[in-house]
Amino acid sequence: MIPPGSGHPRDLATPETPVARTAAQVAKLARTAASLDEVDGRSSVCRACPRLVAWREEVARTKRASFADEDYWGRPITGWGPVDARIAVVGLAPAAHGGNRTGRIFTGDRSGDWLWASLHRVGLAAAPTSDTAYDEQAPLGVRITLPVRCAPPANKPTPAERDTCAPWLSAEWRLLQPTVRAVVVLGGYGWSALWPTLRGAGEVVPSPVPKFAHGAEVALPSGLTVLGCFHVSQQNTFTGRLTEPMLDAVFTRALELAGR
Repeated sequence: MIPPGSGHPRDLATPETPVARTAAQVAKLARTAASLDEVDGRSSVCRACPRLVAWREEVARTKRASFADEDYWGRPITGWGPVDARIAVVGLAPAAHGGNRTGRIFTGDRSGDWLWASLHRVGLAAAPTSDTAYDEQAPLGVRITLPVRCAPPANKPTPAERDTCAPWLSAEWRLLQPTVRAVVVLGGYGWSALWPTLRGAGEVVPSPVPKFAHGAEVALPSGLTVLGCFHVSQQNTFTGRLTEPMLDAVFTRALELAGR
């Protein structure tokens, strides 16, 4: 596992960064974070969910055979992108041998291949691929984040783990809210997790919350629009449930709503 202060490109923590070990500590450290870098640094050393901590670190020790010579990140993954982004993308959780290995969201796995290729085609990414945290990739006017920051077993966080992690997303959104005009949500899990975050930030959220659907579009009174998109998982992309034109269309619409 890569320790805080290692010099890794996505490491915004130091050995002095406070570590949350309970849900109450997550809530306090998230609430008092004064900047996006501080949110990222604090969340990247979180140890509040014992099952997730054990899993992510076990994966980092045992590794996949094809990555046996690599040092795994093995810590929570943070969001990535500028604080003045006009578009946000919300996923689910890191992949065990993707973000949990590379230390960067949607980097080094098939889902990331699809996401970055589409973002690049519409002008929201500097490059069409993202293989390591040391490459030339960069989000352009978009912030990519996730409601659960540790790789979960079977890619299924528990409700308690989702709720414990929620303050990190809320803190991130508090700093992004002034500029973001469109949020693209990848999949039903992120869709369900986002609405309490928006409500907690003072957004007027429909009741009942609209059901998730690919192409769903929900305009809020503040001027923010939430867009639904099938997740870029292999289950969706390999089967043709999500195609490149479908994905590009959602991001093109987000660009229109963001005024770019």
